[in-house]
Amino acid sequence: MAAILIALLSVTAAGAAGAGPVDSTKAVPDYPPTTQPPPEANDVGQPTNITKAQPKKPKKSKSKGKSMTAAGTMPVRPAIAPAHVEVQHILIGFAGSVPGKGITRTKEEAMKLAHEILDKARKGANFDSLVAKYTDDSPPGIYKMAGDGVPPQVGEYGRRQMVPAFGNVGFAISPGNIDIAEYDPTTSPFGWHIIKRLR
Repeated sequence: MAAILIALLSVTAAGAAGAGPVDSTKAVPDYPPTTQPPPEANDVGQPTNITKAQPKKPKKSKSKGKSMTAAGTMPVRPAIAPAHVEVQHILIGFAGSVPGKGITRTKEEAMKLAHEILDKARKGANFDSLVAKYTDDSPPGIYKMAGDGVPPQVGEYGRRQMVPAFGNVGFAISPGNIDIAEYDPTTSPFGWHIIKRLR
């Protein structure tokens, strides 16, 4: 047994002597980066150089180029149908759609502008400023409405006193949400209404 130990020690010593000095300037190990050296055991026989799982890199956002919206601006149906609402709107009309207004834009230009304004509003632009700059109605464009079958309070309109699309959007969104009533000769004859529900 002693002879085997002496033989093993001499082989180990010879190997270490022939290995040469260690080059501490090497930045990478001699083994390929895709493989790992065999684990070394500590005093209790457990591997000591097992690498831990590297944290995954965060995935890149797929929304590059897509419009981002401000919190709460996208349409969400109210949990309970409201009896009263207060809304603010931006009316975008076209030539001949709003009596007494000298609007010269075409219907196609009006639709494009309305959707550009909707996008700005949903990205968090100040709605009062958008009203002041763009509306073909009178700023500040705030209206209070009572729902169907609900007696209007002082300063309110009954829902049916407004063009249908105005009430259809105003009662279908939650406070803070912004939506659009598309032009329709029957339900929205004056043009496009970008509507924000205030309460």
